[in-house]
Amino acid sequence: MNDPHSHSDVSGCGCGCGCSKATTEPNAPALSCCGEGSIVKLPVEPHHQPAEPANCRRGRTENSAATVNDPVCGMAVDPEKTAQHAEHDGHAYHFCSASCRTKFITDPGAYLRNKSKSQHLAIPGAMWTCPMHPQIRRERPGTCPICGMALEPEEPSLDDAPNPELTDFTRRLWVAGTLTIPLLFVSMFAEMTGLHVVGAVAAPWVQLGLTTPIVLWAGLPFFQRGWTSIRTRHLNMFTLIALGVGAAFLYSLVATLIPNTLPAPFRIHGGMVPVYYEAAGVVVTLVLLGQVLELRARAATGRAIRALMGLAPKTARRIASDGSEEEVDLVDIKAGDRLRVRPGDAIPVDGVVVEGRSSVDESMLTGEPAPIPKEAEAAVTGGTVNGTGSLIVEARAVGSDTMLAGIVRMVAEAQRSRAPIQAVADQVSGWFVPLVVLISLATFVIWSLVGPEPRMGHAILNAIAVLVIACPCALGLATPMSIMVGTGRGATAGVLVKSAESLQAFDKVDTLVIDKTGTLTEGKPKLIAVETVDGFEENEMLALAAAVEGQSEHPLAHAIVVAAKERNLQLGAVADFASQTGLGVSANVNGRSIVIGNAAQMTRIGSDPKPLDAAADRHRKEGAGVMLIAIDGILAGLLAVADPVRTSARGAIADLRKEGLRVIMLTGDNQTTADAIALVVGGLDHVRADLLPEDKSRIIAELKAGGAKVAMAGDGINDAPALAAADVGLAMGTGTDVAIESAGITLTGGDLSAIVRSRKLARATMHNIRQNLFFSFFFNGIGVPIAAGILYPFTGILLSPMLAGAAMALSSFTVILNALRLNTVKL
Repeated sequence: MNDPHSHSDVSGCGCGCGCSKATTEPNAPALSCCGEGSIVKLPVEPHHQPAEPANCRRGRTENSAATVNDPVCGMAVDPEKTAQHAEHDGHAYHFCSASCRTKFITDPGAYLRNKSKSQHLAIPGAMWTCPMHPQIRRERPGTCPICGMALEPEEPSLDDAPNPELTDFTRRLWVAGTLTIPLLFVSMFAEMTGLHVVGAVAAPWVQLGLTTPIVLWAGLPFFQRGWTSIRTRHLNMFTLIALGVGAAFLYSLVATLIPNTLPAPFRIHGGMVPVYYEAAGVVVTLVLLGQVLELRARAATGRAIRALMGLAPKTARRIASDGSEEEVDLVDIKAGDRLRVRPGDAIPVDGVVVEGRSSVDESMLTGEPAPIPKEAEAAVTGGTVNGTGSLIVEARAVGSDTMLAGIVRMVAEAQRSRAPIQAVADQVSGWFVPLVVLISLATFVIWSLVGPEPRMGHAILNAIAVLVIACPCALGLATPMSIMVGTGRGATAGVLVKSAESLQAFDKVDTLVIDKTGTLTEGKPKLIAVETVDGFEENEMLALAAAVEGQSEHPLAHAIVVAAKERNLQLGAVADFASQTGLGVSANVNGRSIVIGNAAQMTRIGSDPKPLDAAADRHRKEGAGVMLIAIDGILAGLLAVADPVRTSARGAIADLRKEGLRVIMLTGDNQTTADAIALVVGGLDHVRADLLPEDKSRIIAELKAGGAKVAMAGDGINDAPALAAADVGLAMGTGTDVAIESAGITLTGGDLSAIVRSRKLARATMHNIRQNLFFSFFFNGIGVPIAAGILYPFTGILLSPMLAGAAMALSSFTVILNALRLNTVKL
């Protein structure tokens, strides 16, 4: 095993900045990458810091001393350079624009509350990661060095403030769009209609004036990301955009400033050298439009998480020790506090009812609308909604320890995970961009040699069109967008997906293995029958039996005690309690000898069990456990305890069979009880009973060895090995933490119908991903040849860079819209 403290096998900061050394001293402080790559937990030698490139400032944890954050949009602002300032409550605030300053002055509290709210709800020390490349992690916002996308916080926040990048790109889009309209009138519109707004000599200079701010300011982020992609050798869509726009602008600039330096092949009739400013300007505008649409769509995928977080109220009514009540912020609630939950209020934290009776809407956990009755000692979950009764709840889990917080974290992690099918897109992207650059160069050479006049003009435009239309942004978005939307949709239906890999695996499953106790059944044994022989009274026998069983820790014993309490029976004093292994238990209650157990136990004390044989067999065939009771050595009666089958079990099994799944039940219970449960449920393909935990995982291994794709559903500690052994584990949310940790999908309500919902979610999400990949390959597959001019010899059709940019934006928009359709899938 590698020494976890050894770094001798790794060098450099891992971001391609050129720094190649790293100290191996084990006690040196860990430092993040210089800002352009993934977080590398390596101690960095002091030499790295003074040589830090200027753009590495984006990787620091703190803002530089010269900048502060605009409280409205979050952008970094230099107080000495901006002209927009304001004061509030004795504090100075600085803004990137007059618009942000005006918004702040109008309602300062709104933005300061948002900031405070974010600090309370966001988990401290949160990292920022790329949505398409989760291995990239940084300590503050920035862009991914692999794909150029904006990094997103790993930990979700309820703060719905505008995305700073979306705000910035929207501003750039407005400027670019405003300048592009007159640019088109001066260039393309004039050529198409013959109505020249300005003269032929002045036209290039006017276009230069209009295009320069579009390219050098509005398109600046594309050039920055394109340069980073080249420097780090991770070519991506911004590589192609930067090359295409840069080539069109620089060529046109040379044609405007020093046209005499260009040879004859570059000229058209009359000796003029054509310029292509409109191509550069329009492409920048269209790419900005695509980025804004994408950022807005990504914001929409985050609404599922924010909707979950918003289920918890912001305040709670805390009851003081003197009985007084006060409204306090949720962040001030601590475990052990007593809270008043009024009718219609959302329950603020996880806890236990200590007083009152009501029904609670737990649909946010189970996906089912039917309210659940709650009374003293019943557990309640933060975010669920109280019905018509008033409850006093003792807080047990608060803040990040609540179930709702755990659900939010699980959804966020799943949205960042990668499905194995993503590897297809990754492999294609690895060679796609270099191939496109080669095709673009080949297009330029061919058109410059054999194309129609002006050859060089056609060569430049077609080469640029190839670069622009081939941007692989749609390919990169195809899988992550579907995963983000699908996992968010599942969370609202009681299906929590731990990873995209689990979702893809469940789509391929053909065999479902189900545990009995707690999965097919409720996992809460109940007393279902009390039968006595002549001479004994039912309640008296139950009270004596409950007194003895109160000394036992067996689940069936607990069911007997609960039944006695429900009948308000008084339990007597117990003495001389003893357990007879494999037989039962015995004790003296108020001076009377009580023996409880099986038929062998009755025979042992000389009491004949035969009078109750028929009744006992009848209950066993119905899936119940039977305990015989003798009082003072005389057979008194029997108690039948059963674990009720879930009401949804029969319908859920039928639905799963319709989904094409083979359903197998595994249980540690005896074969008679297992067969009885199978008869009630119906539709099971096979039943295996009397199993140990290792037997369950062995059976799953045998099924997998036979070629089956296996999912396992369970809830107990004994199910954890089988859950881990299956292709995908389904943990019932009412089960143990060990089972939930071992599973890839958690069904929050513990209801079998959630398995059906998770299967439908998996199939819908994977189908959506395949559609997106098809759209991506289709657009690029037909777009690149057309942009290269393959149709020109037959139809005379050429694809201008502007149309190429529109097609590229359309492909990304199509993928985004298709992914968002998952929000409407019926589960």
